[in-house]
Amino acid sequence: MATVRILLHLDMDAFFASVEQRDQPSLRGKPVIVGGSPTSRGVVSAASYEARRFGVRSAMPSTTAGRLCPQGVFLRPRMERYAEESREIFRIVAESGVELEKVSVDEAYLDATALLKAADPEQGVCRALVLARGLKRRIREERDLTASVGIASNKLLAKIASDYGKPDGLCVIPDRDRVAFLRPMPARALHGVGRVTEEILARAGIRTIGDLQDHPGDLRALVGSWGPVLRRFSMGEDDRELSQDDTVKSISSETTFRNDTEHRPTLRSALKEQAEEIAEKLHRRRLEAQTVQVKVRYGDFSTLTRQYSGDQSVSEARDLYRLGCWLLGRERLVNRPLRLLGLGVSGLRESGGRQLVLPLSPPPTSG
Repeated sequence: MATVRILLHLDMDAFFASVEQRDQPSLRGKPVIVGGSPTSRGVVSAASYEARRFGVRSAMPSTTAGRLCPQGVFLRPRMERYAEESREIFRIVAESGVELEKVSVDEAYLDATALLKAADPEQGVCRALVLARGLKRRIREERDLTASVGIASNKLLAKIASDYGKPDGLCVIPDRDRVAFLRPMPARALHGVGRVTEEILARAGIRTIGDLQDHPGDLRALVGSWGPVLRRFSMGEDDRELSQDDTVKSISSETTFRNDTEHRPTLRSALKEQAEEIAEKLHRRRLEAQTVQVKVRYGDFSTLTRQYSGDQSVSEARDLYRLGCWLLGRERLVNRPLRLLGLGVSGLRESGGRQLVLPLSPPPTSG
């Protein structure tokens, strides 16, 4: 009998905000927002579930969060405190003996396949449930925090499962049920489907994962070369392995357009979404970038990249977006319709350095 992988995705619930509520009991039950003040140009690093009910989300501008939740308690991040707490949590996880891929300060994949050797998949899942309940119990008892855990046969499904029951959730997606489990979910629940891709799919009448599963055509006509991967994801198939290297060397995001375009509002929208996605990942990992790069691919598949580096750093979505626009404008890259537009950062280092000084504010129509 072939061995079925058993992966767990452990995700702390509203981690930064939960640590603040635990350390300051008077904040329990209140809408806590960790990040810049509502009068600053900062962003939200984390929001308690009480604040999320008002629509507050991570990477959102703090001014927007202040408008949505005027009664919110805004706190400056204490990154050293969260890192200290993260070490304690992952010490608990490491003691379980599983293989670990730490995704961020509050999130990890656990491969329990070797640890939970079983005669059949169902017995393995039962043992994984025992493991997950034990980890959740220890984190609650020893750290006074809650975690959500998803159990499945691959990273895609394990992540979806951990999100499914938040907060303090525990969800299993049996491998035999993966296609049916995914069917009613929105397409955006799949890894890699952001707002722009979601809009492209919606225009084609594809709103749920079930719609993706049933789509008779070639998805490459909608999302380019990523189509076959998206098809596999919609069926719950994912062969990504765990990475044992904790070092993040670069972060990037790309958008392949349904039709080649040089329409400025479309390009700006894609670039803004990419900047927000990258900024959120930088904030979660407590990183800043010294190099920002744009990538364009034209209809003939010729591809160009251009980058800007400085001795200072950048991590805010607005600055990533402005630098991306500046590079596109300076290099005159949008001189014909684009098939793909991408934004990336490298030269990563821990937060705390001086912020990169933008070389130029781009004109409103560039990029």
